[in-house]
Amino acid sequence: MTRALDVITFGEAMMLLVADRPGPLEQAETFFKRTAGAETNVAIGLARLGLKVGWGSRLGTDSMGRYLLAAMKQEGIDCSHVVSDPSQKTGFQFKGKVLDGSDPQVEYHRQGSAASHMSAADIDQAWLLSARHLHATGVFAAISASTLPAARTTMDLMRAAGRSVSFDPNLRPTLWASPELMRQAINDLATRADWVLPGLEEGRFLTGETTAEGIARFYRERGAQLVVVKLGAQGAYFDSTTAGCGHVPGFAVDQVIDTVGAGDGFAVGVISALLDGLGVAEAVKRGAWIGARAVQVLGDSEGLPTRAELEAAGL
Repeated sequence: MTRALDVITFGEAMMLLVADRPGPLEQAETFFKRTAGAETNVAIGLARLGLKVGWGSRLGTDSMGRYLLAAMKQEGIDCSHVVSDPSQKTGFQFKGKVLDGSDPQVEYHRQGSAASHMSAADIDQAWLLSARHLHATGVFAAISASTLPAARTTMDLMRAAGRSVSFDPNLRPTLWASPELMRQAINDLATRADWVLPGLEEGRFLTGETTAEGIARFYRERGAQLVVVKLGAQGAYFDSTTAGCGHVPGFAVDQVIDTVGAGDGFAVGVISALLDGLGVAEAVKRGAWIGARAVQVLGDSEGLPTRAELEAAGL
């Protein structure tokens, strides 16, 4: 019997090696080993808040794949639909360290990885529909020619079944053949989602609009029930069917350690709060708080809170 899940997501997990000191990656000699991946960051964050989360993917059976699978299972995530393929390799990445709050240097080694071989044939419809929500990102869609139709399939199946779907554009220009193809594919996926979560610069590129209000209106006119435009330290702007429009301020941060993963943390907050039954403004506030936590730690998912920490913060 299929276990009912709160959220399912599909995507690539990568082993992350983070430099222990600032400077060019080629000069780094010591690295911290972590997990990485937009979808897996969200899966981890939601699982830590007590939601039942499923993650679908493909890994190699190499040491990196074994490490990632063990790490996800340790978080309590349902990994029953992760395929470990001995003929494929697991992707990994290097990340530099910065001290000025800027985006760190990131170097990917994921081409031809096990996850890039995922296709619509990997989607178990019964398992997918056992969840009440799907979180999708533009990263999974961009990995290969077969993952884009797989992403569309998962979103269409969930929408047809009356489930909710969230979508974070998470632009990765190096994974697309051209900027125009990326814009077209990402906007097409966004029309299949209920909740769309772009960053301000992402939204400007994707829509041609210059303001958060214009970006939100663009996606609302194309069917989204809620659009939240992330504004970094300034918080976020939202436009929704149920709560109208508004702005939620950001949370003060003493020192920015690592900006990578902030958007995923924001998604964790918004999705978890909405699935908890909270209002839109409360959900965006939780997202801003978790996003602020995420930038204060070295790894991509280390700042994601537990339910106890969330409750202690009154969120």
